[in-house]
Amino acid sequence: MKLNGRNKISPEFNMSSMTDIVFLLLIFFMIASTLAKQLNTIDVKLPQADGKTENRNTVAVSINASNQFFIDEQLVTKSSFKNRLLQKVSQMAIPSIVLRADKKVAIEQMVYVMNIANNNGIKVVLAVDAK
Repeated sequence: MKLNGRNKISPEFNMSSMTDIVFLLLIFFMIASTLAKQLNTIDVKLPQADGKTENRNTVAVSINASNQFFIDEQLVTKSSFKNRLLQKVSQMAIPSIVLRADKKVAIEQMVYVMNIANNNGIKVVLAVDAK
C-alpha cells in the first residue's frame, strides 16, 4: 500500500514574509528617527578659531553686563522682550536665535530667554568666544 500525504514540504524559502518584515522595520526606524529630531534640545555651537561662519537667518539676542536685552542691536525692556522676540521670529521659516550673553550675566537671565524659545519652538544657539 502506497501512502502519499497531501502536505508536501517544499525546500524553497518564501521571501515575501521576510520582505514584509524588512519594510515594516524600515518604516518604524524612519518614523522613530523623525520623532527623535523633534525633541526640545538646545544646540550649542562653538565658533572655530580660524574663521567664523555666520547664519544670516537668525535673530541676535544679546544680554550685556547691565542685564539689558537687545534684539538685533535694538534695546528692548524685559517686559516687552517676549512680544518683540515672537514678532521678530514669526517672519522666519525656521525660527532660530543666537544668544550672546556677557560672562557676568546671571544664569536666570539666559534661562528666561531659553524658556521663551523652548515654549515657542525656537531653536537656540549659544554664542561663545573661541579659546
